[in-house]
Amino acid sequence: MERILIENGRIIDPANNVERLGSVYVADGKIVSVIYKPIGFEADKVIDARNLIVCPGFIDLSARLREPGQTRKATIASETAAASAAGITTLCLPPDTSPVIDTPAVAELVKDKARKAGFRQVLPIAALTQKLEGAELTAMMALKQVGCIAVSNANQPVKNLLVLRRAMEYAASHDLLFMYRPNEPALYNNGCVHEGVLSTRYGLPSIPEAAETIALSQCLELVSLTGCRVHFGQISCARSVFMLEQAKLSGLNVSADVAIHQLHLTEDDIIPFDSAYHVQPPLRTVADKNALREGLARGIIDSICSDHQPHDLDAKLGAFPETDPGVSALETVLPLMLKLVGDGAITLEQGIAALTHKPAQLLGLDRGALTGGFAADICIFDPEQDWQVNAENWRSQGVNTPFWGQVFKGKVIYTLQSGKVVYGDPVSSD
Repeated sequence: MERILIENGRIIDPANNVERLGSVYVADGKIVSVIYKPIGFEADKVIDARNLIVCPGFIDLSARLREPGQTRKATIASETAAASAAGITTLCLPPDTSPVIDTPAVAELVKDKARKAGFRQVLPIAALTQKLEGAELTAMMALKQVGCIAVSNANQPVKNLLVLRRAMEYAASHDLLFMYRPNEPALYNNGCVHEGVLSTRYGLPSIPEAAETIALSQCLELVSLTGCRVHFGQISCARSVFMLEQAKLSGLNVSADVAIHQLHLTEDDIIPFDSAYHVQPPLRTVADKNALREGLARGIIDSICSDHQPHDLDAKLGAFPETDPGVSALETVLPLMLKLVGDGAITLEQGIAALTHKPAQLLGLDRGALTGGFAADICIFDPEQDWQVNAENWRSQGVNTPFWGQVFKGKVIYTLQSGKVVYGDPVSSD
């Protein structure tokens, strides 16, 4: 593989407490050295990162790629191209594909399609129960052996708490991370917006925050009972942040992430009946948004994810409650993180950490850091470059984003995955 020199960049590597100007040396797909030139190193290609930030490649804990099963909406090829342009080098794929990732064969199919697309770091998450029906457990150990990095029931409910307990005991016995989206289905009840002012004004079916917090509370009790490692995905309200803080203080082995749009949008931002704002969990109040930001800054929330869910046009047509929830989000992760920094909610180092070494730690990956010997997953971006979300700049097959037409600050210039330049065009060295 090519030897690559990244020079003159502002290196930010939170895992190693590095923030300084310097160079990064890459060979054989791995990080060779940071700052100090190795003896005899001669680059095949040089990337001039002057006025740019050099950091580890981003790790996304939840991204639907719509393949296998829904290629009319997107494909692994289209969405990994969007991820590369967004500085994302590792994608975690939830199990609600078609067929469901509940057998080793489906997991291998996903990995094979990712290899053919030239993006090897698509990590399948195994289904917790067969066909995600919430009743019979999958062969979790066999799924782990073929590369599934966690288990989850995606957005589907588990039949009852006894099944959930048995599943968590099984996962704990095999040291598998359980990714859980807390949502009590009886309270969710096919709602589409937060239970508040908007739902009352427009008569829309609503989802109270209790749908999340009750499910969260039940799962926390089972964490204490089973010792299972649980990661709570895409939390959305202030009460959840408080409960997670108490759980961590009591020593429970739990973590959490938040979808990037929840840190910026609230029910007040929803344009009535515009399905681009139909997400699950729903956009909640300003107080909830502020609590999520504070939770991220204080480390109660460990990571940021995209919660990427591309849709075709038909899925977002019709009455608001009848449309499919979700936003196409890979390409707005970086600028929205930088906007958090600009708002003073977090520091740049905290934002990069929440997208790199913190999710890597959760998954047990030797990635997310510019550590010697680690895979050379690197994002190089211009924090000052403006760009507009439009058809010319957008790469995802799904255009369902509430940010369409907006101008953002922060653009990825180069992305390296395992030492290979997958986005951008570096200069060959003489």
